[in-house]
Amino acid sequence: MGGGGTGGYRNIGNVDKLLQEAKDRLNNSGRKNVFISFAYEDANEVNLLRGQAKNENSDIEFNDWSVKDAFNSKNADYIKRQITERIKQSSTTVVYVSDQTKNSNWVNWEVQKSIELNKRVIAVHKGDKPPRSLPDAVKGNKSINLIKWKHLKDHL
Repeated sequence: MGGGGTGGYRNIGNVDKLLQEAKDRLNNSGRKNVFISFAYEDANEVNLLRGQAKNENSDIEFNDWSVKDAFNSKNADYIKRQITERIKQSSTTVVYVSDQTKNSNWVNWEVQKSIELNKRVIAVHKGDKPPRSLPDAVKGNKSINLIKWKHLKDHL
């Protein structure tokens, strides 16, 4: 028998306006939208960083737009498009650097793409000393700060 046609999708208002309001609230929440670039071998360390950002007792606050699960594809162009969208949604790319990072082609590509998209890039390392070798995209790039993980909150 049906209804009078007054309910449903048409009554939620201007969808574009609602979407923009949601984005504005995220951007004005004091939390930065961050893409985390890292070597697969460092996933456990990066998950600790993600956990700190979710802990309300932590000084580190950000919305994580990075890739949490590998894209189900062997098509590099598809993967690059998906990662590019994540980087575009972020204001800052945080590169977790370790002894493993130098060998990651994806980290170099993500840093270069972030710079191409005019995103701020910060390299963080655990411990008191940075790794001996850095990814090519980070090494010698004066616009990328290399900082200790514990100081990340001061740079976001």
